[in-house]
Amino acid sequence: MAKALLGYVGGSDPRVHSEMRRLQQRVQDLESELIRMQAENDALSAVARHGDSLLDSIDVSQGEPALT
Repeated sequence: MAKALLGYVGGSDPRVHSEMRRLQQRVQDLESELIRMQAENDALSAVARHGDSLLDSIDVSQGEPALT
C-alpha cells in the first residue's frame, strides 16, 4: 500500500505515470492554497484582535427588521 502512495505502481504504463504526475501537481497546488489561506486567516485574526474592527462600531442593541 505504501508503495502505491509513493508512485511505484503500474510498471511502464504511461497513463499511470501521467495520472501520478497530475495528482502530485494537484497536491502541490492544494498545499500552496492552504498556506495562502492560513496566512490570510492569520492576518484577519490579527486585525480582529486589535479591536479596530468595523464590527465594534455596530450597535446591536438597536434591532432592525430582517429583509424578506
